[in-house]
Amino acid sequence: MPNGQLIENIDQILLDALLKRASDIHFEPYKTSYRVRMRIDGVLQMMFNFPIEMAKQIAARLKIMAKLDIAEQRLPQDGQLIINNYAMRISTLPVVGGEKIVLRVMDNQEQQLLLTALGLSKADLSLFSQCLQAPQGLILVTGPTGSGKSVTLYSGLKSINQIDRNICSVEDPIEITVAGINQTQVNLKAGLTFAQILRALLRQDPDVLMVGEIRDYETAAIAIQAAQTGHLVLSTLHTNSTIEAITRLNQMGIANYLLASSLQLVIAQRLVRKLCKHCKRQAEDKITFNDLQNYTHFLPTGCQHCIGGYHGRVGIYEFLVITPEIQQQIVNQRPITPQQMIPTAGCELVKSGVTSFAEIERVLGFTNLNSSDCLRS
Repeated sequence: MPNGQLIENIDQILLDALLKRASDIHFEPYKTSYRVRMRIDGVLQMMFNFPIEMAKQIAARLKIMAKLDIAEQRLPQDGQLIINNYAMRISTLPVVGGEKIVLRVMDNQEQQLLLTALGLSKADLSLFSQCLQAPQGLILVTGPTGSGKSVTLYSGLKSINQIDRNICSVEDPIEITVAGINQTQVNLKAGLTFAQILRALLRQDPDVLMVGEIRDYETAAIAIQAAQTGHLVLSTLHTNSTIEAITRLNQMGIANYLLASSLQLVIAQRLVRKLCKHCKRQAEDKITFNDLQNYTHFLPTGCQHCIGGYHGRVGIYEFLVITPEIQQQIVNQRPITPQQMIPTAGCELVKSGVTSFAEIERVLGFTNLNSSDCLRS
């Protein structure tokens, strides 16, 4: 393929990904084909299939766009490229057949970072806003990769981004740049770690600290210390529920009395796809929610406005507020009753026609859906 046509084709693939609201683009070499897939609303979709002979050309072009070493094919590389004012993080990895390349679209559209756009209930929105106004304490957002934790944190930070508050963040990488917030990126090659940046930030007269992710004891200990010494700290943790966040910090070595005195709020969340409003259809069967009988639900169909009957995503949340009673349970190592609000919130979205029962099952898994939460009838 002529070089000019190759450049045009790659640019068109990337622009098409932006148009389809893709979060990731996968370029995958196989024995006889070069596959391109896109993750749209959390689900990988097949998009293009090129002859395998084009693999090296496409990989080289993407590396040039990201200013990577095109001759290096044996080691992973990371970088960033810009197209249509959107930043894309690039990651290359040697695999059987060549190099796999994944582009992550960095959603830097700051105007979208609104608490009201997260999909929180009125009660949860009020509670989150109230905790964000606290002078000190730790707010944790938990969930698996791709569950929207970062957007929740950024939305919270933007809501309190005022001239009288010094807000600092340490991230790996910086996903969204927000004017008025001092954002620092981890650089492991230069020896700049989460813990080192956090220590430096504590000497920068901060009011609010955002730690992109708590990964180890050192980072957790500094975050807890900051939350106890007059700073509001926001961070994320990879756990499946609010209760597991406390267990995970325990496993890292954080003492229960420190957790009890610093934790304010733990939020667990997931993202589910929304049914397309143009083509969703009412199911013939009914669903029973707890003691409420025969609720109508809807199914995806698929049309020109959506991908497979879905368009966009919405969050479902579980809040654990650290009340004096829960503080005592943490200190005394007594089990905390799980909130189990995520399945309930998911079923509410099914009941209101926002999403489908199949989508809740896909995201939460069969083991998380209790017969008392959601039943077909």
